Amino acid sequence: MSNEEKLTKVGINWYPGHMAKTKRQIIENINLIDIIYEVIDARIPFSSKIKDIDEIIKNKPRILIMTKKDLCDMTVTKKWIDYYEEKGITVLPMDLTNNLDYKLLVDKTNELTKSIQESRIAKGLKAKEIKALVVGIPNVGKSTLINKLAHRKVANVGNKPGVTKDINWLKTNYNILVLDTPGILWPKLDDSKIAMNLAATSAIKSEILDINDIGIFLLTFLKENYPNVLIEKYKVDATSEVTEIMENLAKKMGYIKNGEIDSEKVAWKLYNDITSGVIKGVTFDR
Repeated sequence: MSNEEKLTKVGINWYPGHMAKTKRQIIENINLIDIIYEVIDARIPFSSKIKDIDEIIKNKPRILIMTKKDLCDMTVTKKWIDYYEEKGITVLPMDLTNNLDYKLLVDKTNELTKSIQESRIAKGLKAKEIKALVVGIPNVGKSTLINKLAHRKVANVGNKPGVTKDINWLKTNYNILVLDTPGILWPKLDDSKIAMNLAATSAIKSEILDINDIGIFLLTFLKENYPNVLIEKYKVDATSEVTEIMENLAKKMGYIKNGEIDSEKVAWKLYNDITSGVIKGVTFDR
């Protein structure tokens, strides 16, 4: 069965009910929102963007937060930053472990909501607590972002999609109130390349696609775009055919079972090295 057939098969069923509910709740609350924090993964700056986000957030001020900038290939990702900025979108690449990046986010938020505060002051009102909606696909770092803003654990964090299940208003120390939302995706994964990018970075559950297919995808991608990763990290010849590279990796890693290579274990190793950040400096969207 091809990946396209697999995607068609799971396309209708895999879309969790809480994602549909999230969209509905966002639309119901949008008039309360002052600014949008749209969170995407800097390694997949196109694949991780919600397709119909503009319909949901209307014309609200927005910061496109590219998390995991420490894991991406900034040369490639910079082209996407330029692409979105040309569309008039404010983009902020972030390393979620870097305090200076959070300061930049707060400064940028104050800048984009300045007119809201000035309007209130002109009417003799006090400056308000800015309400920010945090939205994005699963596992791009939304909960980590919120926890850091609040200086305490207020949102669940997990290296798997679907950890956050409800929307919640959460206080921060920066006069910003954030609305946390479960990760939402478009209902149907009809593009094989995007689905593979999402699976490879754990934005969708690895079970949705065959782990062997993900392994072959990753090896092919690294061979074509980042052969040095294969040469320097895994000490294999990147000029070989993908099946031969898979075989060499299995031998080097000791993944041999009854004299046969265990390609599934190799695939899991590659997948885990990408999702845990062991492999850095890669951007999947070209």
